Amino acid sequence: MTRPVLLLEAAGPESGHLARTAAASGHPVHTVTTTEALNGYSPALRGLLAGTLTTDLADPQQALADTVAYARRINAAAVLTTNEYLTPLAAHTCALLDLPGNDPAAAHAARDKAAMAAAFTGAGVTAPRTHTLATPAALRARFLRPGMRLPVVIKPADAAGSQGITVLARLQDADTAWQHAHTAPGMYAGAARTVLLQQYIPGREYSVESFTQNGKTTHLAITTKTTTRGPHRVELAHTLPTRLPPTVEQTIHQEAAKAVRAVGIRNGASHTEVILTPTGRPYVIETAARIGAGHIGELLYHALGINPWTALLHIALGRPAHLTPARHHHATVRFLTSPAAGRLTAVTGLPRPGPDTPLVRLRARPGDPVGPAHTNAGRLGSLIVVGPDARTTAARAAQLHDDIRIEVEPDPA
Repeated sequence: MTRPVLLLEAAGPESGHLARTAAASGHPVHTVTTTEALNGYSPALRGLLAGTLTTDLADPQQALADTVAYARRINAAAVLTTNEYLTPLAAHTCALLDLPGNDPAAAHAARDKAAMAAAFTGAGVTAPRTHTLATPAALRARFLRPGMRLPVVIKPADAAGSQGITVLARLQDADTAWQHAHTAPGMYAGAARTVLLQQYIPGREYSVESFTQNGKTTHLAITTKTTTRGPHRVELAHTLPTRLPPTVEQTIHQEAAKAVRAVGIRNGASHTEVILTPTGRPYVIETAARIGAGHIGELLYHALGINPWTALLHIALGRPAHLTPARHHHATVRFLTSPAAGRLTAVTGLPRPGPDTPLVRLRARPGDPVGPAHTNAGRLGSLIVVGPDARTTAARAAQLHDDIRIEVEPDPA
């Protein structure tokens, strides 16, 4: 009988893909989650699971003890996650079970941005200067020192999905920015988060999608990221693969590889966010020990013919991962956002799913309260477009996106 796979949190698009991939491969799929999250599982997801452990994922020691005991009880062949908040738990569990995983001693640095900044400095990664801010007064005091210039980035050390981030352009907004980061919601922990001040790097934003097995990293693609402007940066589109001058690509890959090593990624996916300055110098902003969210896994599949969820499963099982592109297309995802605050009344003009639009997804329903997106969670839906080259794909995506009409009834004044 094929041994089970233990997935740390099965909710979410990437986890769902991974759970279905494991089940289709004949592995009984078990999950570790919380009681609250389990209550939100769909009937289809519940039907896919062979077993469930509920524990307190906000308590790392209790969660580790429960997870290791459960994995031993079911004789798990692999333990893995697509949930960024749970990557340290996965690393420690794998180490105790002698399964392929990441370095448990460095796993915290892939989750906590203050520890990550220190790890980047120690490894010689080109990254923005980062400082911890205990109070709003400490933030204001920073600007009394020589060399401090606006804008700067204020962010929580351990949130995700653009939660709590502000590009601070005016000193009079400093207290609001600090409080926004300090109280940013997290998936498991409460409020009172550590606040960071980070050097603002002007330039074009990209991410590097990579897989590492037994310490050897393969970069699959560079993704172009399109974001909103202003104080809160929300991702509006991802496009891959991005073609840059070979020397620039090589430099980006070198910095991403150093970042991956610095945070102890030895077995699994990584998603490294990079800003390329106008002079061609890449700065690593963050590295996550997980596959890129926002449908990046699906873009890899449709553009390159690489199944990232099969690769994740094989790496976790200690089998060779197949990471050679089987096709050379382009793919982009465009996200839908609300034009105003109010209640959603209608969304029209959505394309039908087809060969060049393999995914059309609407998260919001008529009657839902909506507003301009300040985090990635505020997006209303998405569509993926696939084409033979970058120009054709971009033109088709723009046409389809322009045909969509989002109607909102404004809130009363």
